[in-house]
Order: sequence, then structure tokens, then C-alpha cells
Amino acid sequence: MDEKALQTINIQRIQSLASLVDEYALGSDFILGEVSGKRIEKSEKVLRMLNSPIRFEGYILFFLKKGHFSLDVNLNTYDIHERSLLVVVPGNIIKLSRYDEDRIGDAELLFALMSKEFLSSVRFDFYKVFQETIRMWKNPCITLQEKELDMAEDYFRLCRKILSSNQTNKKEILGSLLTSFTYVTLDLWTRRLAISRDTENHSSARVNQIFEHFIELVTEYHNEQRGMAFYADKLCLTPKYLSKLVKLSSGRSAPDWIDSFVILEAKNLLRYSDKPIKEIVYLLHFPNQSVFYKFFKSHTGYTPSEYRKSPMLDTGLSGRDDRIRTDDLFNVTEAL
Repeated sequence: MDEKALQTINIQRIQSLASLVDEYALGSDFILGEVSGKRIEKSEKVLRMLNSPIRFEGYILFFLKKGHFSLDVNLNTYDIHERSLLVVVPGNIIKLSRYDEDRIGDAELLFALMSKEFLSSVRFDFYKVFQETIRMWKNPCITLQEKELDMAEDYFRLCRKILSSNQTNKKEILGSLLTSFTYVTLDLWTRRLAISRDTENHSSARVNQIFEHFIELVTEYHNEQRGMAFYADKLCLTPKYLSKLVKLSSGRSAPDWIDSFVILEAKNLLRYSDKPIKEIVYLLHFPNQSVFYKFFKSHTGYTPSEYRKSPMLDTGLSGRDDRIRTDDLFNVTEAL
């Protein structure tokens, strides 16, 4: 399927909201920003955009100096608090799930947005290093210690100075700084994971690895493939054995995970596009409208038409509030 169902956001889209953030940019490849105080309270467009599930076509790196909110990444809800560092890679589905409207103005957030082309140009395989070494699909966020936060801020301030300078080779300088910071961050993640893995045995680690690969596949193929046989074949397992491992690792059945991703896509299309339902049925590869209506209502309690017409209905990931919330991401074992 050529067309993406989920709303996809890129740096150009973020730049259209540039007046809402304190930003330094390198064309459409790199944005460094700081949001705090009244700027957040007035950022209604940004908050509204993040209240629906989106994909960002690039890399997002941010750390929260002050404040608290919850963010959904790939159907899991993470507690983002002071000194949290989070990295989102291309293909991740993100959504702002919860924040305190009365205190959102107290938050202080530093962030960097990078295009895939920019990271490719620095000749550093950022995605491969993190995906294979620290398994960021499951651990996209860590809490920094005070000294680590100071170091992250030092990198941020230095990048900011480069962007505002008269240097003619800004892209190369920023690429070198990003490579350096990536290695620093990689070391932080590796040490955090080493602590959490001390309590794991080899068997459970293998189960969780298979589950992570399953979620990656579901993220990519759920619009087109909803049968267990497809995913089991990709992982060289039998459908029955894969179902057992997914349930063991996450506490949820494999079909439930697949359905949750499909419902997320359907809600996004119904809420944020003007596509007729007949076209949505086609995009999501349902055989006909009747099957889609029954599927959607069984998972949400509403028909697609009811959901589209009422802006007051929830814009969450599924009709059931069965997402896991965590206060300390690296004290969580393997529940998702």
C-alpha cells in the first residue's frame, strides 16, 4: 500500500508552526528548539496535533528539564518527568496521551528534530546502533542523573551556538557533535539496560526479543496483514508458538496487538481526514464496509460514522484502557 493511513509529520510541517517555539534550524534537515512557560500554553496547534497518533518522518530527541506528561510510543504509555531523555526513531507512532492543562506552562523542554537524510549524510548509522544495541522499541526513554543532564544541556547549547554563528560548514560540525552525543547517549542506555537485565534469565530475554520483533513487524504491516501465519512465517515460528510467546512477554494476545494498531489507524483516518468511509475500508484492506463496521464497533463501542461525527469521543488507541503506564521505565520488567 503506497499511502500511509496515519498522519505523517515531517520537519516542514513543524516549521509551519515555527512561531510557537524558540528554534534554530538548518534548512529542513535539523531543528533545535526550546519550549517553556507561556510558549507551551499558547502552543494549541502543537498540542492538538500531538493529541492524535502521528508518525514523524525523522528522529526526535528531547529531554525534559521540568514538568510532567505522558506520551504513547508504539501503543505503550510512558511517564515523562523531570530529567527524562527520550529518542523516537522513524516509524514509531507517537501520541501525547495525558498532561495537566493547569500546569503545562511550568514545563521546560529541549528538543532536536532531524531528518533521515541529515543523519545519512553524517555517515553514522544512528538507527542501526540503537535498534540493535539498546532495543529502543521497548526502551525509548531513560531518566538522566544530574551530571548527565548537565552534559546533555552542554551539547544543546553548543549546537545552538553553531546554528546562530557565521560558520559556513554548520552541517558537518553539527554532524560531528551529533555523532559524539550519540555515543554518550548509547553508553547511558547500555548501562541502564545492563542493570535491568541482571534480573533476566536467558530464556525470558529471548522471549522478549521475539516479542519486540513481532511489534516491529506489526507496526509495518498491520494495514495489510492481520493473520498470525504471516508474522509467524517472518519470524520462522509456528503461529501457535508465536502466540504463546507474545502472551508470555506482554500479557496480551498477538491478535489483540494487531487489532490495536488497526484501530489506531482507523481512528486517525476517521478523525483527521475527509476520506469517505468506503476509501478507509480500502486503505485498511477490509473486504467490505460491513466487516469494517463490525470490527470498529466491537473494539470501540461506536460505529465509524458515530465516531467521526462526535468530536467528544475519545481519540485514544483503543476502546479499552489497557495500556501500561510506568513511573520508572527501567524498573519495569517485561510487561508492555
